[in-house]
Amino acid sequence: MRTAILGIAASAALLVGVKAASAEAALLIDADSGRVLYAENATSPWYPASVTKIMTAYVILRAVKEGRISLDKLLTVSENAVAQQPSKMGFPLGTQVTVDNALKMLMVKSANDMAVVLAEGLSGSIENFATEMNRAAQRLGMTQTSYVNPNGLPADGQVTSARDLAILARAAIREMPEYGLYWHISAIKFGKRVMRNYNTLIDRYPGADGMKTGFICASGFNLVATATRGSRRLIAVVLGSRSGMQRAEKAAQLLERGFTGGGLSWLIPSFGTVDALQPVDASPPNLRDEICNAKGRRKWAPSDNDEEPVAHTGEGSGSPLAMMAGFQLGPAKHGSLIGPLQPSMAPIPVYTGPARSPEAVEQLASAPAVKKKQPPKAAAQPPGAPSSRHAATSGNGDAKAKPPPPTQRSAGSSSHAAPAKPSVAAEKSPSADPAHAAKPKPKPKAKPAAAKQPNNG
Repeated sequence: MRTAILGIAASAALLVGVKAASAEAALLIDADSGRVLYAENATSPWYPASVTKIMTAYVILRAVKEGRISLDKLLTVSENAVAQQPSKMGFPLGTQVTVDNALKMLMVKSANDMAVVLAEGLSGSIENFATEMNRAAQRLGMTQTSYVNPNGLPADGQVTSARDLAILARAAIREMPEYGLYWHISAIKFGKRVMRNYNTLIDRYPGADGMKTGFICASGFNLVATATRGSRRLIAVVLGSRSGMQRAEKAAQLLERGFTGGGLSWLIPSFGTVDALQPVDASPPNLRDEICNAKGRRKWAPSDNDEEPVAHTGEGSGSPLAMMAGFQLGPAKHGSLIGPLQPSMAPIPVYTGPARSPEAVEQLASAPAVKKKQPPKAAAQPPGAPSSRHAATSGNGDAKAKPPPPTQRSAGSSSHAAPAKPSVAAEKSPSADPAHAAKPKPKPKAKPAAAKQPNNG
């Protein structure tokens, strides 16, 4: 019987790795030993998207450890940072933020502007920082990786692989354990607004403790995830998923199989260590047509970096040997491995300006969070009367809905912009107050403008 199974396994082994590079890539390794537990297209080149920010944080934290920069150092938002596409904090030109706060915004909000602020703050320019990133990649043995920017926004020269990302994640864990918090902050709080980590395994999958998501149309939905149970820590890399939900589910399935083992896991051939995986000489697949332009999928928008998952798809993507050994990727047979949110920590306050005392930070943490307002219930309409919604949208389109009030341009700027003050004319308009219609009052003197609120989040 065992001989027959081995024969089947040998036949199935011929099919491993025959998938086109356009398929998803997946990799699971042991963080301590570097041993590969599962690999599929692990050395195919891929666009990293925002998982680039793992390297950005790694370079910055190495510089902190080496004394080249401090976590309390104030960095200034430049025109280049302001010009970055979302996801971002959206701070105005000249805003100052500490390295510590910028790192937290980078890893939780996936803020592209904070990536540029950090890069320019350490190296003087994006180009110089990219040189540092590439130098670090070379030192770590990330032979398939090249960087041209610190945030992962689309660029032809921004390339990596699942293998290289696992090497980077392992180095970040092993070299700088004292900075482990940055990899698994579940939420940050800026002013009254709470922003949760886009890595939905954190606080939802048992033991999840890092690291970073990423998405651009060309790459699909990417995720580098880590989890610890007992004394064992695993690193999972999933690249090219079709939705945010799918990448999280697949990473959770990989991690779960790694922790619990499969009934026939002895069939999986030894892959050796992650460093020994042989790179594939090819161009990275461009998934734009599949992810963003396919029929039935929405068009890409600049805000589609990380945070907006598309519809969940249920197809599996395991290799034949993986399926036999219980490592298949796809819909979970017994429900999702990702449970309801169970916060492991309170949202960590972030702010602009100089570093604050622990007491001041505690005051920020205790401020009430913004609650979404419920839309008011519509008043009852007489039978046959058209609703206000229909009046604005039906007919020949001449009737237009009342434009909404202006909103703040970003998450970052909204919490410290002074509220608009109603004009004196609006407050004292005779038509608004019938008691003053017959006897208009002299125009009152203009009141001094309210002082602008401090830019402190």
